[in-house]
Amino acid sequence: MASYPGCPPHQDPAPGTRPAGAVPHPRWWERKGVRAAGLATLLALSGAVIAALVREQTGTEGFLVGLGLAVLPVPLLISAFRWLDRVRPGPWRNLLFAFAWGACAAALIAIVANSFATRWIETATADPTGADTLGATVIAPVVEESAKAAAVLLVFLFRRRDFTGIVDGVVIAGVTATGFAFTENILYLGNAFGTDQLTGTGPGLTSVTAATFFVRIVMSPFAHPLFTVLTGIGFGIAAVMAPDRGRVRRVLLPLAGLLAAMGMHAFWNGSSSFGEYGFFAVYAAFMVPVFGLVTWLAVYVRHRELRTVRDELPAYVAAGWLAPPEPFALGSLKARRLAREYAAYYGGKEAETAVAEYERYATSLALLRRRGHKGRAGADFVVRERELLDALWERRGYARSALAYASQVAAPMWRPPVYAGPMPQGPAYNPYRY
Repeated sequence: MASYPGCPPHQDPAPGTRPAGAVPHPRWWERKGVRAAGLATLLALSGAVIAALVREQTGTEGFLVGLGLAVLPVPLLISAFRWLDRVRPGPWRNLLFAFAWGACAAALIAIVANSFATRWIETATADPTGADTLGATVIAPVVEESAKAAAVLLVFLFRRRDFTGIVDGVVIAGVTATGFAFTENILYLGNAFGTDQLTGTGPGLTSVTAATFFVRIVMSPFAHPLFTVLTGIGFGIAAVMAPDRGRVRRVLLPLAGLLAAMGMHAFWNGSSSFGEYGFFAVYAAFMVPVFGLVTWLAVYVRHRELRTVRDELPAYVAAGWLAPPEPFALGSLKARRLAREYAAYYGGKEAETAVAEYERYATSLALLRRRGHKGRAGADFVVRERELLDALWERRGYARSALAYASQVAAPMWRPPVYAGPMPQGPAYNPYRY
């Protein structure tokens, strides 16, 4: 007879019971691979359906023209959000999910719900013009912002370690909205091209396609990302709050951000009803200032994270985990870039990747320690801290020489500060030294 851990020799456990000390196996639907495959399948099906719907409305030629023009701002917007996330860049899988959700799932929800709601209002009121206006200014903002916010919520709930502050919320929300705007632009540009074909208008500055391209791609490529970023800011503020305090506020803040996104979206959609120059007035007096304010906030938060790195990491130098030049180098974007270039030159891609991971883990460690100081760390603080320290220790071979070089090149007269704060204590420390 077989024996099991925790049971006396030659004694099987009773049927339906788990041996003591045995690790329970997750059910098949709880496995990460199954969930990832299911999500990828859902997004792929949504993409196929939305592509078919858009092609049906625009025609094959219009779809291809819209696709070619709509893709132009996407690399610029993705690069801008990735630039904001340089201090502690999140994994690419989160960005791919966010973009795919916006372009496929959110776009499908929006096109179906908006069409249904507009037709219902038109039937109930017998006023097609009023139904279109109400659909654009009320229905569309609510439906579209809710659909986009779902991606931010999913990352917030299921990739919580990757979602630690305002910058993460801005990036995930912005990339989701970029995907949504990409699909929407295909539809608008494809329809504009179809209109030109019907009227016999040739390609040129006077065509409907050129006008649509100028308004949606040149003037306002940031419109949808700007709306949804307000939702991301709400989730980002909620992420830095203590998990066991202010639970009501942790729910209300994302809702407030979502409502702000809906309101701004509705105001933007309704600008065309403000007169001949209403659109341009709203664009210049409202959209551009808000865009500048949100950009300033994201850059400010990023610089504050760098300052946190410089302030918090000296404690780990004193404990022997980090080398003296590292807090300065890790708190400087210039030094970080120099360290990666140094590692790539002397150690190749493997070394560059190790240094980039070292920088990301060190930043996470500094932010975790700052949350601990403010009483906002969770119950897994010690476990998470040890995981990050072990990850740094595994990559120290490549990182220390690269960061030492970068600190001297970035600031040749720099001297390591004398740390006078409390020494890290507890079992998470003191396993290794230089």
